[in-house]
Amino acid sequence: MDYDDTQIEQDLEDAVIETITKTKKEGPPKDLPKVLYIFPVVRRPFFPGMAAPVVVEPGPFYEALKVIAKSEDKCIGIALTKKEDADLSTVTLKDLHPVGVVARILRIIPMEQGGAQVILSMERRMRLLGPAKRGSKELIAKVSYHKEEVILTKELKAYAISIISTIKELLKLNPLFKEELQIFLSHSDFTEPGRLADFAVALTTANRQELQEVLETFDIQGRIDKALILLKKEVDLSRLQNTINQKIESAITKTQKEYYLREQLKTIKKELGIEKEDKTVDKEKFVARLKDRVIPEDIMKVINEELEKLSALEPQSPEYALCRNYVDWLTITPWGIKSQESHTIAEAEAILEKEHYGLEDIKKCILEFIGVSKLSGNLKGTILCFVGPPGVGKTSIGKSIAHALNRKFFRFSVGGMRDEAEIKGHRRTYIGAMPGKIVQALKSCQAMNPVIMLDEVDKIGSSYQGDPASALLEVLDPEQNCDFLDHYLDVRCNLSDILFIVTANVLDTIPEPLLDRMDILRLSGYVLEDKLQIAKRYLIPKQRKAAGLTTEEAEFTDPALRELINSYAREAGVRTLENSLKKIFRKIALELARKREKSHTKKTHKIIKKILPASLQKFLGKPIFQTDKYYEKTPAGVSVGLAWTSHGGATLYVESIKVAAEKTEMKLTGQAGQVMKESSEIAWTFVHGSMDKYAPKATFFDHAQVHMHIPEGATPKDGPSAGITMVTSLLSLLLETPIAPDLGMTGELTLTGRVLPVGGVKEKLVAAKRSGLKTIILPKGNLRDIDELPAHVKKGMNLILVEHYDEVFPIAFPK
Repeated sequence: MDYDDTQIEQDLEDAVIETITKTKKEGPPKDLPKVLYIFPVVRRPFFPGMAAPVVVEPGPFYEALKVIAKSEDKCIGIALTKKEDADLSTVTLKDLHPVGVVARILRIIPMEQGGAQVILSMERRMRLLGPAKRGSKELIAKVSYHKEEVILTKELKAYAISIISTIKELLKLNPLFKEELQIFLSHSDFTEPGRLADFAVALTTANRQELQEVLETFDIQGRIDKALILLKKEVDLSRLQNTINQKIESAITKTQKEYYLREQLKTIKKELGIEKEDKTVDKEKFVARLKDRVIPEDIMKVINEELEKLSALEPQSPEYALCRNYVDWLTITPWGIKSQESHTIAEAEAILEKEHYGLEDIKKCILEFIGVSKLSGNLKGTILCFVGPPGVGKTSIGKSIAHALNRKFFRFSVGGMRDEAEIKGHRRTYIGAMPGKIVQALKSCQAMNPVIMLDEVDKIGSSYQGDPASALLEVLDPEQNCDFLDHYLDVRCNLSDILFIVTANVLDTIPEPLLDRMDILRLSGYVLEDKLQIAKRYLIPKQRKAAGLTTEEAEFTDPALRELINSYAREAGVRTLENSLKKIFRKIALELARKREKSHTKKTHKIIKKILPASLQKFLGKPIFQTDKYYEKTPAGVSVGLAWTSHGGATLYVESIKVAAEKTEMKLTGQAGQVMKESSEIAWTFVHGSMDKYAPKATFFDHAQVHMHIPEGATPKDGPSAGITMVTSLLSLLLETPIAPDLGMTGELTLTGRVLPVGGVKEKLVAAKRSGLKTIILPKGNLRDIDELPAHVKKGMNLILVEHYDEVFPIAFPK
């Protein structure tokens, strides 16, 4: 018999009305046994009035059911376990809920894989009274059946009608319940109002505990009340599911509709000749890129072969996308395109002077390259390496060079790079393969002669994936880069027209073969006068504008700038100085914004804010650097040296004292490196061997331990340039005589007393000037470095050049 929605609703209403108009008392059934075999279930309980199939696996339960099916009453008890994860093989009566249902076995259908499907008809509620035999663990129990009284009330009728309307609403939201309702109406009749509640609850997806509570509720009105609550929850859940399904279907329908419309539109355009196929469009785009270009013959041959291959492939095939990407890179690389160098030498010089202060050596070198370019027509074979501490303008000078040459500029960092494919590209056999950084730079600049800067080349790495430093050899070597081969493009590429600029903080970590191919240009750092001019010309206007201030609202005085540089920004570069200026202008901007808010106007009377030395602590806090001088007057045993670091120059104090000991020896502390330890041993031996010359009346530290210390022990120190400083410290201790005031020195010492040249002269002199040293002893071998120094660096200092320590001694210990 087939049912439609209207028929189902009408039959359900008729059955309920017929039920609730009856008043009937039911006694205990005469054909149901008082002792039953109990079948445990785990997932959810069954309710009276239902017919349900149960799958039973081979085992004791299956054997018991076969025996019961042959009995006269064919009845078993079904009860829910208290725990959802209970093991049915070990379940006892204590593990079951006390209320279940008695079911009659209608049919047992054996299954091929073993076990059977048992069709059960749920008859009545029953209560477990205890085991049939005392002490027995078998699932055979005494049971009792509840007497139900059905009394018609208005409230009961209202509940029943409410359940009917809720079921109708549920049917509209979830059509799956329609089949269950049809089965119920065709196989069941209402003999009690509680059956409607049982059926309504069985329709829901409530959890096992909620269903068991309804099963254990014998009161009809209480049972209908709980059933109605669960039905309402199910309606809310179905409504939510329906909303989600509608959203998903709407999205899918919209996407499908758009897809069909696009396909129809594409077909119409093709028929009218308005639009071409994707393959044709791609090919025309690639051919258009090659127009008016001078492309090498071997590269053009590869492009033509790939275009023919692309024409033979279907756009839907995976190989089409790979081929298309390859041709895209081949054609977008700017073969034959070069930037025209239109600037004259005078214009280039003006650009460099405008964008950078100082750095005269660098500017002269760049102008020389431009002069060569003007005469020869190219800058082939040129690789510049800018070496210097952070913040001295290595990257920005590279941009200025590109501007002066009227070339495109591209920068990328190789610091930490470990894969050579970053330089030479990935082979096309890999998924996601792409060209290396060099080819990417050419694509970005759209010229074959850009200025390419490789930052942080001293921090390049290597791993099992390859050695990028070795890959750079082919890129930077003028003899090789005219035939550079990128693994992805797989065609020869001429890089000889590119001006390569690399930057580094130190040269020690750069591989020697790579370093050998570069022209080294050192950017030593800036002295106070340089920083003062850089701040005035570039940093202050730039940061003041960024903060939205005018010259009248924030003006630096020269003394304030000098104090800012000396007390807060002593590094070789200007990065800390720029950050300090940013902080000061931000605080001034905040103060000005607050005053404008109080006056409720965008502009008030002009506020003239002059920044004086005394106001720096208000903006930046206490000074970071107080002084480089540890002593106002240097005591005996202390000498002042000069050191070079990657961040610039620094003064280096060497302190020596002696303590009584059984054995004459020297101890060195201050985190000195191996070279510095060897310098201290050389100094110790030299002083011991030269006693008669420098201290004829003194005895050499008999029964004493000499402790030599280099302050700031947390900072690692190394290098040979402290040799004469250590000797001077030991002689000062031996003679018990302080060295001459405002004296600093640097130089490597040999065992015979010769003073050898050292590096970093400019940085060391800058540090000496900052510390107020007036007399500086330097090796005579550094005369060339001193002659190249700017006049303002040497101004105010007495530079003394020496070849042997015999010349140092009378300067350090004047009579």
